Amino acid sequence: MAQSSALEDKTFLLLLLLVSLAFFWVLWPFYGAVFWGAIFAILFSGLFLRLLKRLAPRRTLAALLTVLIILVLVILPVGFIGGLLVQEASGVYARVQSGDLSFGRYFQQVYNALPAWATTLLERSGLNDLGVIQERLTTSLTRGSQFIATQALNIGQNAFDFFVSFFVMLYLLFFFLRDGAALSWRIRDAIPLEMQIKRSLFSKFTTVIRATVKGNIVVAMLQGALGGLIFWFLGVHAPVLWGTLMAFLSLLPAVGAALVWLPVAIYFLATGALWQGVVLIAFGVLVIGLVDNILRPVLVGKDTKMPDYVVLVSTIGGMALFGLNGFVIGPVIAAMFMAAWDIFLKAREAEPLEAPGQEPRQDL
Repeated sequence: MAQSSALEDKTFLLLLLLVSLAFFWVLWPFYGAVFWGAIFAILFSGLFLRLLKRLAPRRTLAALLTVLIILVLVILPVGFIGGLLVQEASGVYARVQSGDLSFGRYFQQVYNALPAWATTLLERSGLNDLGVIQERLTTSLTRGSQFIATQALNIGQNAFDFFVSFFVMLYLLFFFLRDGAALSWRIRDAIPLEMQIKRSLFSKFTTVIRATVKGNIVVAMLQGALGGLIFWFLGVHAPVLWGTLMAFLSLLPAVGAALVWLPVAIYFLATGALWQGVVLIAFGVLVIGLVDNILRPVLVGKDTKMPDYVVLVSTIGGMALFGLNGFVIGPVIAAMFMAAWDIFLKAREAEPLEAPGQEPRQDL
């Protein structure tokens, strides 16, 4: 009977594993919708609870109002900016293809304005071949602009799939907000771990989600918006495109957004546009550069901040595996990895060195 019971338990566990894998396989085409629905539900759970206090006990109405607020304040502005980005990227790609926009010509102007010691240094470094540099810059920009334009074309061709995923995300967001607490408790009860470990992992997961989105995405969006604003003020072409690029590069510690605005500032100074160059450098250092140092500790907090190199590597790896969703998935996986090992090490340290009733071990 004992052997039969053990066989039944193993069979049931195998069946549970198979149906779980099949369920995830069915959901995989909409994994982005499920993921972002859960992300928004976690981020705006505080807003939902505040609305629920005023509308209690009407949870459905509170969840519906929360979804509408998210739609108006977050999703629609992001969609509008995405449309501008696609339009500017297509315009830049067309200008590069027609020869109207030549980064090699801009580099030539900067090179001619450099002092002798700087040109000598570039020659020793092998960076004085303007033809090769022009080809590389043009190729890189063409590929980037072509990628954005291609993605926009794919979205247009697969508009039905895009809108289905979008409405699935909103639909799930509504139920995650309304029934998220009960669903969280059911998942927590089903995990075969000690309650203290489960409580620590779930608490770390929600904290990491909020910290990653607020500390990385919000700071990146703010730096990109500020960079695009100053580019627009100074008359730089395609400010939304360059602002978006600054937002992505802001993940690089210390020098992220400067990889975009600093070369533009150098070009201004080298071509005689002194006040534009000085304004851009001052704005980049005093405004864009300080956003990360001031806001990130406030939004993330000291307890949840991961090392910069972990954020960088996990973000790049996540985007390589999951596309744009990896912008969040990568750091979350890295943070959960660190949290799980931290809990494991603390549990090992809390274990007694010797089993009860066992004599101390003698070293030979």
